[in-house]
Amino acid sequence: MELTPLHFLIVCPLVGVAGFVDSIAGGGGLISLPAYLISGLPVHTCIATNKLSSSMGTTVATVKYARSGYIDWHLGFFCAVASLAGAALGANLALAISDALFRVIMLIVLPLTAMYVLRKKDLFSQAESEDLPFARTAAVSSVIAFALGMYDGFYGPGTGTFLILLLTRFAHMELHRANGITKVINLASNLSSLCVYLMSGQVLMLLGLSAGVFSVLGNYMGSRCFTQKGAAVARPIILLVLAVFFVRTVLEMAGIV
Repeated sequence: MELTPLHFLIVCPLVGVAGFVDSIAGGGGLISLPAYLISGLPVHTCIATNKLSSSMGTTVATVKYARSGYIDWHLGFFCAVASLAGAALGANLALAISDALFRVIMLIVLPLTAMYVLRKKDLFSQAESEDLPFARTAAVSSVIAFALGMYDGFYGPGTGTFLILLLTRFAHMELHRANGITKVINLASNLSSLCVYLMSGQVLMLLGLSAGVFSVLGNYMGSRCFTQKGAAVARPIILLVLAVFFVRTVLEMAGIV
């Protein structure tokens, strides 16, 4: 597929914004995937190339959490294996769906995901709960990792948010530990699905790597500019990008653009 400067001008800045938003409030995938779609690329190419750029940002975030001591690597190993398997399955399912059908699915699911993430102001509130035995924690976390890994390989937006929610509530993890394990699961699912998409020839390497640089810069700037009003800054940006994506997709399906 031939890329034009317009593809880079649309995708790279928005992926940078996605990295910024993700680092301060989560939900960056609600911007980065529509960014690729707004540029007019085929759906499978958008999802595949988005995996490349998001993997770069996720790697940086995972290293940062590891250096801070927030990752339980013993537990993370089981979660990573489950996530790798789930994401590979999800990516293969995505490739089996036609471009037109996938566009309809996204037109429905992406706004619903956004509404859920944006309206839950207390999404990460956590009641005191007893720690589970390690074997049970590993079992529950691995099931969550497999299911959300499959979702991430198939689609993606909101995965990190849903992981933290499920790990804190069902695996009884405290927030910092859940965040650390989330980064491991997310990185594993990104890399696993990326391998599937690379083998299918769907990844646009130059665009993905360029956008990945912007993603890393956005994450870095967001982590330095973090404020308690991070979510308030993120919400209107996410809604604006989703609105543009929604309108463009409807017009495209109607044959107007």
